[in-house]
Amino acid sequence: MRYKQPKDTETLHWTKHALEKMRFYGLSEARVKRVLESPERREEGIAENTVACMQPTGSTKHPTEIWVMVTEKKGKRRLVSAWRYPGRTKPRDPVPIPDDF
Repeated sequence: MRYKQPKDTETLHWTKHALEKMRFYGLSEARVKRVLESPERREEGIAENTVACMQPTGSTKHPTEIWVMVTEKKGKRRLVSAWRYPGRTKPRDPVPIPDDF
């Protein structure tokens, strides 16, 4: 099956790096958008002026997390990266982010 590359919208821009990571980890456009719209946890991203959103996936025996890193640029969300983390991470300090981000 061929990989369908997401297109930019009025509110979301997909970087080349994020598209390559999505392809590597087998993440679809819909799955990444779902993590952005209803994350279980939001934290400050490692890169400057970024926010990382997370949703747990997998099973209790093989837990994983899907992380998405975004930044706001010119009124548009810019998807910087997306990855699957094997296991569960410990929460860091949450960032005071408005719910509509």
